[in-house]
Amino acid sequence: MTENVRPATASAATDAVVEVRGVHYAVGRREIFAGLDLAVRRGRVTAIMGPSGTGKTTLLRLITGQIAPASGEVRVWGERVAHLGRRELFALRRRTGMLFQNGALLTDLDVFENVAFPVREHTNLPEPLIRELVLTKLHAVGLRGAARLMPSELSGGMARRVALARAVVMDPELLIYDEPFVGLDPISMGVIVRLIRQMNRVLGITSIVVSHDVHELAAIADDSYLLSQGRCVASGSPEDLRRSDSEVVRQFLDGVADGPVPFHYPAPDYRDELLGGTGRMRIGGRA
Repeated sequence: MTENVRPATASAATDAVVEVRGVHYAVGRREIFAGLDLAVRRGRVTAIMGPSGTGKTTLLRLITGQIAPASGEVRVWGERVAHLGRRELFALRRRTGMLFQNGALLTDLDVFENVAFPVREHTNLPEPLIRELVLTKLHAVGLRGAARLMPSELSGGMARRVALARAVVMDPELLIYDEPFVGLDPISMGVIVRLIRQMNRVLGITSIVVSHDVHELAAIADDSYLLSQGRCVASGSPEDLRRSDSEVVRQFLDGVADGPVPFHYPAPDYRDELLGGTGRMRIGGRA
C-alpha cells in the first residue's frame, strides 16, 4: 500500500514538469512497473530512491523517450513522450541535461572539448562565444584550470564534475542525475552534493536525482519518492520519510537486511535446485 505523505495527486499540479501516471512496464516476464505514479515539480530537486532492481534507471529512460510504457503515460512539459515524433523528441531532449552514472566522457577529447561537444553539435555559435560559455561552466564546477587535461588524467570526482559542466552547458530546464555519488570519496561527494543544490538554485532548473545514498539525498532533496515492487510506496520530503513508520521505508532508510523487500531474486527451492531433482548434487553440469 502506498504511503503518500504528499499525495500522488500532486502529479496534476500545474507546476509539474514530469508526470508519470499509471505506468506499467515489463522486460520479458519480469514486471518493472505496475501502476507507477509520481510527479517532478518545477524548480525543485526530486529524489528517486529504491533498492537495486526497482527500475530507477528504467524510469529515466521512460522520461527521456528511450523506451515507451506498455500502458499509462509519461508527460514532460505536458507532452506525452511516447507519442512524440523524432524531431519533437530531440527538441525535448535539448531542454534536458543528463549526468550519466559513469560520467561518460569522450576519452579522445580533452576536458574543454567534452564540455563544448553539445554546443558544437546543436548550435552554430562562433568560437569566441563557445570558449566563454565552456570556461564559465568549468569555472562553476571548479575546473577551469583543467580545461586541457584528458579524461585519463582526471580523478573520479573531477570526471564527474566535468560531466556536470557538460550537462549544464546548454542551460537545460531539466537536469537528470543518474547515481551521481557512485564511487566518490567523501570530499568529492560533498562537492557534488553542494553543486547539485547550487545549480538548481542559481540556474533555476528542475532536478531529478536517482541514487541509493539516503544521507546525501536528504541534504539536497525537496521531494522524495521511494520505489518498490513496481510502485511508489512512499513520497514526501526527506523529513516526512524519516518520520514514516512504513516497514518498507524503515528497511530502506535504515539499511536493514530483513524486511518486506527481499534480498534474493525469486528462484526455485535452493535444496531442490542443488540436487537437481536426482538426489545427487550436480557440479559443473555433471552428476
